[in-house]
Amino acid sequence: MPVINRIAEFHEELTRWRREMHAHPETAFEEVWTSDFIAARLAEIGVDRIERGIAKTGIVATIKGNGASGRAIGLRADFDALDITETTGKPWASTLPGKMHACGHDGHTTMLLGAAKYLAETRNFDGTAVLVFQPAEENEGGGRVMVEEGLFDRFPVDAVYGMHNRPGLALGKMCMRAGPAMAGFDIFEITIHGYGGHAARPHTTIDPVVVQAQIVQALQTIASRSTDPLDSVVVSITQVHGGDTWNVIPEKVVLRGTVRAFRTEVQDRTEATMSRLCRNVAAAFEATVDVRYERRYPPLSNNADHIDLCAGVARDLFGADNVDTDPAPVMGSEDFAFMLNERPGAYVNIGNGVGDQGGVMVHNPGYDFNDAALPQGASFWARLVETLMPRTA
Repeated sequence: MPVINRIAEFHEELTRWRREMHAHPETAFEEVWTSDFIAARLAEIGVDRIERGIAKTGIVATIKGNGASGRAIGLRADFDALDITETTGKPWASTLPGKMHACGHDGHTTMLLGAAKYLAETRNFDGTAVLVFQPAEENEGGGRVMVEEGLFDRFPVDAVYGMHNRPGLALGKMCMRAGPAMAGFDIFEITIHGYGGHAARPHTTIDPVVVQAQIVQALQTIASRSTDPLDSVVVSITQVHGGDTWNVIPEKVVLRGTVRAFRTEVQDRTEATMSRLCRNVAAAFEATVDVRYERRYPPLSNNADHIDLCAGVARDLFGADNVDTDPAPVMGSEDFAFMLNERPGAYVNIGNGVGDQGGVMVHNPGYDFNDAALPQGASFWARLVETLMPRTA
């Protein structure tokens, strides 16, 4: 396997750490146990500085290498879980009903802890490794909060890097792309106000259920008729709420959903078009509508030079044939984009396995991070630090 020998020696310890975190999942900004666990491991490892309380439960640790170059790079891992009931049946499965590590953030954190253990021991680099352990990546923008609370003012870095596991990509492989790599993430809530009444006398009502059906259909034309075919946008209705019983037409119906796009201009146009369509469709039925549109995460775009640097490190570790620098962009979103908007850098993916060996997609109740990837990811982080901040004779 393409790993640093010393890191391979503590693979068993990393596996224990990862499974302990997996059994104790905590969601956005509530990761108290997890934050304590990470801080305890960092203290055992012997990093130079541990700063806690950034974005409530976030942690930043620093490790100084040998030399006085003044260089610094940031490595970021997320550690929050999701509101999903786990079905893996593993001995280390979630002990908290309704919550689980369904995206591999337990593995991301463990890979960075593994790199920290190696770097603190060897210090074979000239500069400072800034290790960012981030809460609340899922939906709540912990990365944005860390930036707003002065992350890069308090811990100046020349560049920042992030990594995510990818089910369906074989172990021992990595993929990464320059330019737009992940979509921006917006949410919306549409409240349709009608006039309720008896279901047997619909002519005396303004039925918001009928209006919402027309609005759902109209919103699908944003991608097909309002957006340049060379651009990409996804408009998904994920919630419909209205009514309480069989024989009453309700006063209102609420729709909720998400928009994904790779360019802010497309987000702007989608927001304006959505508001116009909802308003005009509702008016056609004598209903009224309120549209709340909220920007959550910006699109994630990788710096080409830093992708080249990451790809070079990955090729040295995994072999040139196992590094893909032209994967298709994905419509998923990442709040690491907030950090890349502040500093140059790159976001890369590491294989979690295929089929029964780590191929279950993230955000699925049957997902689990593949522990075989732990020393691989830790080795990538360690080699990236040593390559970008080499010691001089």
